[in-house]
Amino acid sequence: MASYDVIIIGAGPGGYVAAIRCAQLGLKTACVEGRATLGGTCLNVGCIPSKALLHASHMLHEAEHNFAKMGLKGKSPSVDWKQMLAYKDETVEGNTKGIEFLFKKNKIDWLKGWGSIPAPGKVKVGDEVHEAKNIVIATGSAPASLPGVTVDEDIVVTSTGALTLGKVPKTMVVIGAGVIGLELGSVYARLGTQVTVVEYLDAITPGMDAEVQKTFQRMLTKQGLTFVMGAAVQGVETLKTKAKVTYKLRKDDSEHVLDADCVLVATGRKPFTDGLGLADLGVETSKRGQIQTDAHWQTNIKGIYAIGDAIDGPMLAHKAEDEGMAVAEVLAGKHGHVNYGVIPGVIYTHPEVANVGKTEQQLKEEGVAYKVGKFSFMGNARAKAMFQGDGFVKILADKQTDRILGAHIIGPSAGDLIHEICVAMEFGASAQDLALTCHAHPTVSEAVREAALACGDGPIHA
Repeated sequence: MASYDVIIIGAGPGGYVAAIRCAQLGLKTACVEGRATLGGTCLNVGCIPSKALLHASHMLHEAEHNFAKMGLKGKSPSVDWKQMLAYKDETVEGNTKGIEFLFKKNKIDWLKGWGSIPAPGKVKVGDEVHEAKNIVIATGSAPASLPGVTVDEDIVVTSTGALTLGKVPKTMVVIGAGVIGLELGSVYARLGTQVTVVEYLDAITPGMDAEVQKTFQRMLTKQGLTFVMGAAVQGVETLKTKAKVTYKLRKDDSEHVLDADCVLVATGRKPFTDGLGLADLGVETSKRGQIQTDAHWQTNIKGIYAIGDAIDGPMLAHKAEDEGMAVAEVLAGKHGHVNYGVIPGVIYTHPEVANVGKTEQQLKEEGVAYKVGKFSFMGNARAKAMFQGDGFVKILADKQTDRILGAHIIGPSAGDLIHEICVAMEFGASAQDLALTCHAHPTVSEAVREAALACGDGPIHA
């Protein structure tokens, strides 16, 4: 039986980052992982493989729609689906092996197998029980399903199955217009699939800025996706080679049926804590299955901590990573901190969508007086040169103090542009601070400066 300062259960973004930081801070560290490779859902069947397919399918879109405009003439490339999947797998392998190298470099023991906690201070992996002064649960999340929908990962798939389909389907129904559904839906739409998105609510990407929601849906519709909004899925019937999706429209209770070669269930995710033994330990969880923690990520059981998708908050890899570093600092006797008000969210479609901080709706509900600075990418020379003039940058600032309260971007490189606003917010900057910062020309980042100028006397190029 081995003894450690800390054992982390789960080697996803939260777990492996926590393990590395714990080791860097001098703690004897082990990490439990039952998959054959490290990196969790994100690196194996989530963020990384989906971004590979998004990139590949975007290159196809560029070749089909924009190459000729730039004088690049020739036959459009055909899709070799097996090779595209191989490229995706190579991308995953490179990243997961990278984590394995970092474990060796930092002298972290990988305890291979699925872990449980038979008692505080003890972690069981297979037949072996290891001792730890502290235990960190970083077991992530799993796809949530719907009543009346049976997933077989062949015809009716989650995001996992959608990354390994045997062929590009002719038709696909995506249940849920959230991040995962729209990213993978746009991949297949670019590859020629007729994609229909069925969403229970009246707007896509729930919780996002309302103006972004409308603009985003319009752009995706232009790209070929079809949306059925306000629709409650009643069930999915799987036939030999296709499926039938039955839904009711909320506005009139009328029932409709969609046929599809493939159905992607993208109705969110739920904490994955199966087999840990939390109930026997008396660890408090919410009705949704989230582990309850205090301000230092400790559960109600002393010495047992939890981070990432297994606890409350946005289910984002970078949120888990921040918590992983913070909990490591706490365990090493330092002060761990996560600023939950400055956690960006990104949708990696084309165009990208990114946000941080408050939405207008939230500020109205909170009774905060605010002002809006907005700038369209049509006024940005670099964006127009790349045929990416659609979309805008919107900055929300306090009406009295000018302090930046939130930002919403839809357009080229939105996922990268959002971070200068994150840094600004972390330092408590005003919109004027951003507006007075020199931005290189020509770059798409100038649109952020222009939106900041719009919070004051006005933008230059609009």
